[in-house]
Amino acid sequence: MPLTPLDIHNKEFSKGFRGYDEDEVNEFLDQIIKDYELLIREKKELEEKLNSMHERLSHFTNIEETLNKSIIVAQEAAEEVRRHAQKESKLIIKEAEKNADRIVNESLSKARKIAIEIEDLKKQSKVFRTRFKMLIEAQLDMLKNDDWDKLMEFEVDASELKVLQEDTLT
Repeated sequence: MPLTPLDIHNKEFSKGFRGYDEDEVNEFLDQIIKDYELLIREKKELEEKLNSMHERLSHFTNIEETLNKSIIVAQEAAEEVRRHAQKESKLIIKEAEKNADRIVNESLSKARKIAIEIEDLKKQSKVFRTRFKMLIEAQLDMLKNDDWDKLMEFEVDASELKVLQEDTLT
């Protein structure tokens, strides 16, 4: 066990014939006690600092471990978000392609229907034109008929009609 300042202070030496000067020895011992107390105090302060540093180191080590875990969790979360975003983008693209195909197919179907309707309208207009032409030609034939000329030649005497009318009344 190491010496303490009290051990040094209480140390007594036996006296011999021509021994050391007692005052000188006591002064020297007092100086040793002071220096030894100072060393012990410094040692204690250094031990406290060392303990404090160990605590801080432990604290920072814990923080480092926590940060490392947080970084790993963040990386995993980022990877998960990236995978989810890729899946979602693929789904969106697939849905957009389906919609585009549907729209194109609907447009083609409508275009076919419109083309068929146009052909039907052309046929109907040809039929109408033909019938109308026939009607007009028939009317023209009627106008060209000689019966009209005969009607114009036909003359009725108004005085004869008057006589005929009186005869029928009586």
